[in-house]
Amino acid sequence: MTVHVTQKTMRAAVLTGPGRLEVREVETPQAGPGQVRIRLEGCGVCASNLTPWEGPEWMQFPTPPGGLGHEGWGVIDQVGQRVKGLKVGDRVAALSHNSYAEFDVADQGAVVRLPPELDGQPFPGEPLGCAMNIFRRCEIEAGQTVAIVGIGFLGAILTRLAAEAGARVIAISRRDFSLDLARRMGAAETIPMDDHYRIIGQVKDLTGGLFCDRVIEAVGKQWPLDLAAELTRERGRLIIAGYHQDGPRQVNMQLWNWRGLDVVNAHERDPAVYAQGVRDAVAAIVSGRLDPRPLYSHTYGLEELDQALDATRDRPGDFLKALVTFP
Repeated sequence: MTVHVTQKTMRAAVLTGPGRLEVREVETPQAGPGQVRIRLEGCGVCASNLTPWEGPEWMQFPTPPGGLGHEGWGVIDQVGQRVKGLKVGDRVAALSHNSYAEFDVADQGAVVRLPPELDGQPFPGEPLGCAMNIFRRCEIEAGQTVAIVGIGFLGAILTRLAAEAGARVIAISRRDFSLDLARRMGAAETIPMDDHYRIIGQVKDLTGGLFCDRVIEAVGKQWPLDLAAELTRERGRLIIAGYHQDGPRQVNMQLWNWRGLDVVNAHERDPAVYAQGVRDAVAAIVSGRLDPRPLYSHTYGLEELDQALDATRDRPGDFLKALVTFP
């Protein structure tokens, strides 16, 4: 094992109940065989944290130190036995699970090295990799019309990738700020997400009555899912990118049948596929194909994680994506 001298304890966030957290001094974790330990520079805040933050019946408190944080990046400071290709001092993004803390450990296969071109840049690898994997599953081609329902961090990245691929993007979102952002990311058309039937009529007019070759639902709620299906053309592809975590969904199966839709649940669970998505994101950013830095709208310290979670839920003003960073 290669070890960089570090403190024996670290600061870590612990959720103690619905809407409550503490920052505690806990023992610094150790890298096991096949693992590395990372001194974290920061961790993105994910909307999937919001249901646990609310405290549903299935949630168990307190959480493990750093728990729920899974968008971390930083510098390796300890390498466990049998690790190959990674060393102390490497700057990396990690697909780990306790990164609301100063240190976290990750399996070597869940770690992606960051090249020097990204030095000094935040790199929440998990959502960036997720966006790349969703885009791959969309199979978007030049000349297609693509509607994206929900322009948050994920929807904005997908807007940029689809426009860069030569598609005509119709962005649909509830906030004026998000629609302005979508235009900056390459959307050809933007539509306020207010009235169900007005949106359907507007998209129908924009597409000559055919609707869209690809529709990406990126909200994770019932109405956006209903709307996305209505906007998908016959034999088109409906891609579910939103994270639906608040219970069962109903679908208009008659519509799905009649139009012969291909429906793709674009969430990945294979760790190797997830890691490849992160590598694809590294390549896209280094090449200039994608620049996510303007999308990191708010930064918080670890003691402000509760504020970051509340802002992720409430989305005030120009909020888009929160990062928790460590000095």
